[in-house]
Amino acid sequence: MSSTVADLGPARTPRLAIKVAYFLSDPGPNAGFTMFAPGSHTSTGPVAVPQGDIDPPGAITPDIGPYDVVLFENRTWHAGGLNRSGRTRLAVMMQYGYRWLNAVDDPVPGLLDRPDLSAIVRQLLGARDRDPDGSVAREGSGARPLTDWWEHLSTAPAR
Repeated sequence: MSSTVADLGPARTPRLAIKVAYFLSDPGPNAGFTMFAPGSHTSTGPVAVPQGDIDPPGAITPDIGPYDVVLFENRTWHAGGLNRSGRTRLAVMMQYGYRWLNAVDDPVPGLLDRPDLSAIVRQLLGARDRDPDGSVAREGSGARPLTDWWEHLSTAPAR
């Protein structure tokens, strides 16, 4: 998403995705977990770091424990803190956004080829919608596993 900000500028970058940080290890003191600048998602300019500082003013590390989850949107300033604890910190970060966004990472080789994965799981893991000839489908013309699943469960239209 940082390329979006570089291309459009902070004032014109829309909310495109929700990010999830799932912390797997006990943060403990000085573990340097992810820092956030509250309110930075509404900024119309770049987040400034004063000369001589390493973080923007007001940046915080949330009071989190092991197995806690932090949700934030793509425009929120975030960065890993300094890990001075001497222990390995473990976290999983995922991004959920419009399916026309390019994937941030490649899935594990061969993962999407597993026969035991449903169409919904494949879509959540980043499989591209394909036309019958194998080409990438245009938006709205390809597979719709999540939409079809929702419409099977609810009379409310999928959004």
